[in-house]
Amino acid sequence: MRPYLKHVKMQSFGAFSGKVVGPFGPNLNVVFGPNEAGKTTTASFVRGVLFGWEEARGARNTYKPEAADRAGSLFFDDGEGGEVELSRARNAEGLKGDASLVRDIDRETFSTMFSLTSDELRRLRNTTDVTARLLTAGSGTGTSPAHALSVVQGRLAACTSRAASAEESLANLSVQLSEAKEEVARASEIAEGLRRKDKEFHELEPERDSLSERLARLNARIEELAACRARIEKLETERDELAEEHARLTEEQAQVAISARRGRHAAPRELMGLTAAEDRELRDRIDAFADRESKCAHSVELAKSNYSASKAAYEVRMEAPDAREAELRARHQRTAQVVLSIALPLMFVGFGVPVAMHGREISSLSFTALGLGLIAIALFLAAGALVMLFRPSKEQEARKAELQGAQWVMLQDKKKYESCLAEQEALSGEISDFLNAHGLAEASANLRRARTILDEAKDARGDVALLRQRSQAFTARLTSVEEKMTRNAEALARVYAQAHLPSDNATPAALDAKIARKTAQRANLMEAFENTNRTYGELKQELATARGEHTLDEVRMTYQQIRTRYNEALQNFARLLLARRMLETAISAWESKSQPEVYAQASKLMSLMTEGRWVRVYMTGDGHLRVVDSVHNEREPIHLSLGTCQQLYLSLRIALLLAADNVGRAIPILADDILVNFDSARRRGAARALAELAQSRQVIMFTCHEEVVSVLREVSDAANVIELAV
Repeated sequence: MRPYLKHVKMQSFGAFSGKVVGPFGPNLNVVFGPNEAGKTTTASFVRGVLFGWEEARGARNTYKPEAADRAGSLFFDDGEGGEVELSRARNAEGLKGDASLVRDIDRETFSTMFSLTSDELRRLRNTTDVTARLLTAGSGTGTSPAHALSVVQGRLAACTSRAASAEESLANLSVQLSEAKEEVARASEIAEGLRRKDKEFHELEPERDSLSERLARLNARIEELAACRARIEKLETERDELAEEHARLTEEQAQVAISARRGRHAAPRELMGLTAAEDRELRDRIDAFADRESKCAHSVELAKSNYSASKAAYEVRMEAPDAREAELRARHQRTAQVVLSIALPLMFVGFGVPVAMHGREISSLSFTALGLGLIAIALFLAAGALVMLFRPSKEQEARKAELQGAQWVMLQDKKKYESCLAEQEALSGEISDFLNAHGLAEASANLRRARTILDEAKDARGDVALLRQRSQAFTARLTSVEEKMTRNAEALARVYAQAHLPSDNATPAALDAKIARKTAQRANLMEAFENTNRTYGELKQELATARGEHTLDEVRMTYQQIRTRYNEALQNFARLLLARRMLETAISAWESKSQPEVYAQASKLMSLMTEGRWVRVYMTGDGHLRVVDSVHNEREPIHLSLGTCQQLYLSLRIALLLAADNVGRAIPILADDILVNFDSARRRGAARALAELAQSRQVIMFTCHEEVVSVLREVSDAANVIELAV
C-alpha cells in the first residue's frame, strides 16, 4: 500500500482549536456537513500544512486566528502500519516531520492537479478560453505546446509576409533599406552643392553672433539695472515704513516711560520698593496690630461699659426715693436743730444778758446770777444742739456706707477705663509710628486704610512692572527696527554699487538716467542687428530651400535605423525557427509517450461519465482538441455545452492524475463540491470517474449535499463518509 492521509488535527486554524477530522481511508472519502461546518477550512488547512500558510493579500481569508498563530498536524499512514506526522506552525520554521512525503510535488503542481473546485468548473464558458484550459489540463503544463507552436507559426508567417500591414517583416524591411540607401546617395549630392553656399553663410555668422552677444549683454545689463531700480524703490518704501515705525515706537515708548514714572509716584517710595516677601511680612505685622487693636478696643469697650454701669449704679443710689425722703427728713431735722441750737440759745442769751446787765446795774447778784445762768444755759443748749446736729444716725451711716461702696466701684472702673484708654492711645501711637516708619503715614494710623494703601502700592508695582516689560519690548522692537534700517541702508548701498553708481551720485534719478542711456544704446544696436539678421535669414532660407525636405544626417540616421530593425528581424526570425524546431520535437516526444495514455484514459472516463454518449478524446496534429460521440461525430470543446465541457475538463484532470503515477504519491486529491453543478446523470458519471481515480489515489470529496453523498455511496461501496457538525 502507498502512504495516505489518516487524520487532520487543526490545533489553531481559523475558528477551530483542537479540531480533529478523520479517520480517512486510502481510497474514496466523503466529508459531509452543512455550510460553516469547516469543509473548505479543512481543505485549506491541508494545503497550508503541506506547502505553507497563505499570507494576507487583499480580502482573501488566510484563516489566521485573532489571538494565536496557525498551527496543526497531518497524520499519514506510511503504508506499513506505521504513522507519520507532518506539522507546521510558523512558515519561517518550515515543515516538521518526514518531508519525503512531499518531495515529489510542489505548491503549483498541487494547485493544478490535486485541487479540484466547483468554482473552477463554474468559470468555464463556451469560448476559446475553454480549449486553452483543456489543453493545459491535458498536457500538465501552464501552456499547451500545440498552442505555443501555433503562435510561433503565426509569428514566422508575419516575418515573411509582404503585406503592407506587416511593417516588421523581412521583405518589407529589405525594400525600406534599399530605398533609404538611394535617399542617402541623393542627399550626399545635394549636400555637396550646399556646402559652397554654406561657406558664405558662415562668414556672416560671426558678425551676427557678435551683435547678438553684445545685444544680449546690453539687454541683460538693462534688465539688471531695471531690477536694481525696482529693488531700490522697494527698499526706499521699506526705509520709509521703517522710519515711520521707528518714530511710532519711540513715541509709544516715551508714553510708556511717562506712565511708568507716574506709576512709581502713585505710592510712597518705600512701598514701591517692597519685595513680595517684604509685602507679606508687612501685611502680617499689620494683621498682628489689627488683632491687638481689636483686643484693645474690646477692652476699652468692656471697661467703658463697666464704668458706665458702676456710675449709673452710683447715680441711681444717689437719686433713689427713700434716700431723698431721708435726706429731706434729715434736712428738716437739721433745720429744726439749727433753729433750736440758735433760737433757744439766742432767746436765753436775749433774756440772760439784759437780766445780768440789769443785775449789774442794780448790783443785784441774783439778777446777775440769773442772767449769767440763762447765758450758761444758752451756751449749754447751743453746744448740745451742735452735738446733735453733727452726730449722724445709723440709717444715715448705712446709706453713706453704700454710697461710698458704689462710689469706690465707680472710681475703680473709671481707673480701669482710663488705663484702657491710655493703652489704646499708646497702641495707636505705636501703630502710627510703625506705619510712618514703613511709608504708610497717609493711613493716619488706620490699619484698614494701610491695607488699602498696600493693595494700591501692590497694584502700582504690578503696573510699573508691566510698563517696564512693555518698555523692554519696545526697546527690543526698536532695536530690531534699527537693525532692519541698517540692513536696509546696506542693501541700498549694495544695489547702487551693483548699478555702478558712485556714492556721491547714488540717487534714483541718476539710475533712471543711466537706464535711459543704455536703452538708447540698445535701440541703435538692435537696428544694426536686425539689418545683419535680415541678410542672414535670407541666406539661411535660400540654403534651407536648396536642401529639400531632408538633411543628409537625417537620411543617414533613417538608413541606420532601418538597418538595425532589419538585423533584429533576422535574429528574431532565427529564434522563431529554433523555437518551432524545439516545440515540434517536444510535441512529438510527448505525443509518442504520454499523450496516448492520457487521452486514452480521458476517453475511457468521458465515456464512463456520459454513459457512452462521448467515447473518445484526442488531439489533432495541428494542436486542436476533439471529442467524438458514439456515432463518430467530432466536435471542438467550444461547441459543447457547459456541462459537457466540465465533464471533459474533469476527465482530462483525472486522466492526467492516473498517468502521473510518480507525482504526489502520498498526497490526497481534494475535491471541493465539484459535482453540485451536474444534473443527476452527469453527477453519477462524474462520481464513477472519481471512484475510478480512488482506486489508485486517495480522494477526499467535500460536500454539503446529501444527494452527492448518496451518489458516491452508490458508485463505491468502500466510500468512507465523515460527517462534520457545526
